[in-house]
Amino acid sequence: MSPVDLSLYLVLDPGLCGGPDGMVHTALIAAENGATAVQLRAPDWKKRQWFETARVLKQALAPLGVPLIINDQVDVALAVGAGVHVGQADLPVAEVRRLLGPEAIVGLSVSDAAELETVSDDGIDYLGIGPVYPTGSKADAAPATGLALFAELVRAARLPVVAIGGISNSNCAPLFAAGAQGIAVISAICGQTDIAAATRSLRREIDRART
Repeated sequence: MSPVDLSLYLVLDPGLCGGPDGMVHTALIAAENGATAVQLRAPDWKKRQWFETARVLKQALAPLGVPLIINDQVDVALAVGAGVHVGQADLPVAEVRRLLGPEAIVGLSVSDAAELETVSDDGIDYLGIGPVYPTGSKADAAPATGLALFAELVRAARLPVVAIGGISNSNCAPLFAAGAQGIAVISAICGQTDIAAATRSLRREIDRART
């Protein structure tokens, strides 16, 4: 797979966005204003809703060159031609890669050193490490790593790392200094009154941190 820009990775939340239509609206505005990847995450949805929303998102984002990544649901990713992000308890990465083929984006969540030790870079394009800061966007999130442990995990990782968890434009710069290739955000964009302005603000902080 060719390298993908993970610098501003938006994770869509159906509650904060106001349902499927709001998720598509949020994704499009964010992609037009600096988001570089979009993940569809909706743990309470039925499979048909996953598929229908993913198909609309894929079609809407394609002209902008922004990839769609599906959280956990490998069959939905396969059906719409999207990437996938899996957790430690989901389908093994080797099986995900076998099903989706060599060109699909495949990401894996890691929350501590023990999980990182089990990671093989074969078949994985990036690691999502976190939560770095405390977060209310994911009820089953692991304890926050904090910046120091996050930096240690990034140094030990052999793959590009996307930081996730409690990230905003006021605290993202140290994550890039620690070696992150990108940040994943939910509430910093989803549900904001001005999605375009919120995205541009993050984009400015990211660009400043990277230079």
